[in-house]
Amino acid sequence: MAAKGSDFQVRKDLILEIVVDRYVKTIMPVSSAYIAEQCRLDLSPATIRNILAELEEQGYLMHPHTSAGRMPTQRGYRYYVDHLIDEIQLLNDEKQLIEMEYQRQVLELEGLLEKTSEFISNLTHYTSIISIDGLDHKLIYKGASNIVAYPDGSNIDKIRDILLALEEKESILEIINRSLGKKIEIYIGQELECSEINDCSMVISSYRSDKGLSGRLAVLGPTRMDYKRVISALDYFSELMSKII
Repeated sequence: MAAKGSDFQVRKDLILEIVVDRYVKTIMPVSSAYIAEQCRLDLSPATIRNILAELEEQGYLMHPHTSAGRMPTQRGYRYYVDHLIDEIQLLNDEKQLIEMEYQRQVLELEGLLEKTSEFISNLTHYTSIISIDGLDHKLIYKGASNIVAYPDGSNIDKIRDILLALEEKESILEIINRSLGKKIEIYIGQELECSEINDCSMVISSYRSDKGLSGRLAVLGPTRMDYKRVISALDYFSELMSKII
């Protein structure tokens, strides 16, 4: 995003962050009136409208013909995850419940991975995926039923495409194995380079134990996913998995 000065850029960043956070929660276009209520900077309605218009012109926001409000584009989500997300963690209560559940059950490796995938899906409300290095066709996923909530619950063909990609595994494995070894990697929409899931986003992390076991943890969801929640969950589980397997 090209800057016109630090103050102006701060305003643009703040307004884009407000739009993304609100849209993720409500799936409704965000009005300038709502932004004015939430904005911690003293901006006039005209200034907010001008910034929204510029963000739309630059491709970070769009607005449907039926609404004056704005919603993020894939480019807007990319800027958001690259520049605007603060590091957050799961609540301590959540961590304690998860660790107690692991301690309560004695599981073989596959059972442990199944349970982990289930935990991640339950925490994020998206589809969780786990791969195991060295087992090219082994893919564990949970929460496929969450797919009916995105990208459009009425789009049966798109839902079928996503489920088919999960069942056939090849395209999902290719994306997961594309990982460059970063702590967290995020692919948004067209960046996935997979037509079946190009309305989705995927967040990927890695795990590696002292015993040499390694693989990937991933979450597949809509482009409007709660990236903060997903990143915090994968951060936590990648560290936990590295300790317990």
